[in-house]
Amino acid sequence: MQLTGAEIVIEILKEQGVDTVFGYPGGTILNIYDALYQHQSEIRHVLTSHEQGAAHAADGYARSTGKVGVCMATSGPGATNLVTGIATAFMDSVPMVAITCNVNLPALGKDSFQEVDIAGVTMPITKHNYIVKDINNLATKLRRAFKIAKSGRPGPVLVDITKDVTANKTEYTPEKAQETERISKFTDADIDTVADMIAEAKKPFLYVGGGVILSGATKELAELQKKMDCPVCDTLMSKGAFNGYDEMYTGMIGMHGTKASNLGVSDCDLLIALGARFSDRVIGNPSTFAAKAKIVHIDIDAAEINKNIKTDAFIVGDLKEVLTKLNAKIAQKDLPEWKAQIKNLKETYPLAYDENVLTCPYVIEELDKATNGEAIITTDVGQHQMWAAQYYHYTSPRTFISSGGAGTMGYGLGACIGAQVANPDKICVNIAGDGCFRMNMNELATASRYNIPVIEIVINNSVLGMVRQWQTLFYGKRYSQTVLTDKVDYCKVAEGLGCMAIRVTKKEEVADALKKAIDAKAPVLIEVVIDPDDKVFPMVPAGKPIEEVFDASDLKEE
Repeated sequence: MQLTGAEIVIEILKEQGVDTVFGYPGGTILNIYDALYQHQSEIRHVLTSHEQGAAHAADGYARSTGKVGVCMATSGPGATNLVTGIATAFMDSVPMVAITCNVNLPALGKDSFQEVDIAGVTMPITKHNYIVKDINNLATKLRRAFKIAKSGRPGPVLVDITKDVTANKTEYTPEKAQETERISKFTDADIDTVADMIAEAKKPFLYVGGGVILSGATKELAELQKKMDCPVCDTLMSKGAFNGYDEMYTGMIGMHGTKASNLGVSDCDLLIALGARFSDRVIGNPSTFAAKAKIVHIDIDAAEINKNIKTDAFIVGDLKEVLTKLNAKIAQKDLPEWKAQIKNLKETYPLAYDENVLTCPYVIEELDKATNGEAIITTDVGQHQMWAAQYYHYTSPRTFISSGGAGTMGYGLGACIGAQVANPDKICVNIAGDGCFRMNMNELATASRYNIPVIEIVINNSVLGMVRQWQTLFYGKRYSQTVLTDKVDYCKVAEGLGCMAIRVTKKEEVADALKKAIDAKAPVLIEVVIDPDDKVFPMVPAGKPIEEVFDASDLKEE
């Protein structure tokens, strides 16, 4: 059948199982939006307040479902406004397809109105990207974009289409969407090597990264842990991959990891990294990281092997497949002394905060109770992000959504909207600082427009909290440009954007505020006013060995 390029785009989206797109229209993409109008009963479009919000919403949709998220924007500033969201998805291996349109082919390269080489701009932050200048290549490149986005280590792909291609016609042949490819490159000998190392270990430790969630290997991880009889720590990206209530779960590792995780990993004799990339935020000083241990790295991306940390053995492959074979090879271990040592670390160094005043950790613990630990939690970036990772008990994958690698302030609300749209039966909560909220609060208008019942918790300490913490500890309390004491009333902002708002200033008000927000079934902002000098502990100074982790009690002793 003869279809326009715009119609082909819509048919490919339907073919790929896309039910929702997030975007913002403009001149060069008008033909696609006109075609979308004819199919609005099949593909829902969420009009965000800003293109960056669309990219983050597509990201949150993808992280919460495992499906490819889709966002769309017009040329020039529309396309460049997607860049931060694309970079965020790239750093955290999120499957996304960003569709942009550009000026007509004859106008390319002539500084035409709203012309930007968006493919050139995004080359370093996409798995791949395409410029489609011929309608006969459109369907093929769109299909490849979806295949690339979800195959192997997932990531974002951008497809830029000239406007004349969206208007031209060609013959279109429907096809079925291809299955996701996860190509493994390991051998039975690789499995045997790791199995032998596990058999010999007296103090093994599992270091779990986001790849466990991406591969759907949480069941296999639980089986491996039971067979190895060992402790488990996780990264920000892998919250929920392992049950947060399990007695052998030690919490997050790294800069704001628990003492149990950091000290335990520093004393283990075998560290197995699963779908993790040895981020600088995890390893601290690479020359001292897990110095007593043999290190095994299992990851689908060969480029990550030996990139940051030298390994003693590695397996390149899909974690679900690798762990299935590894579990079949290893015998049941029994390590009572090692488990007792880890238990002692957990009991000696629990997470702690001031229980006499209103704090973010208290709010998150109350949120955990109010939602039975079953909400989808998104965050922005900063102190609140770390507290959300530390104090909410995540028991299942795809329930903690946060910008890890890029550390994108302004990420959370858009991501929460995307997650809520994808999971209408779940409670979706975004936890933000007042500094982050300033960067994305316009997306409350998106939530109110569609009555998307997200709960936005703004932890208002009137400062850029994490930066202030560093200034306090390492910069002699010189608070350069981190104080936000101005006249912004966040509750009035929320109400002005069509949302319900609640201000909390006392501990006694938290539970009732959360109940009201959950019961509202509408977008709600809860502003929580806390002290500007609350700090996230434990902490490891940047570049220091992770065993040098300290907390508030250590500072008092000094």
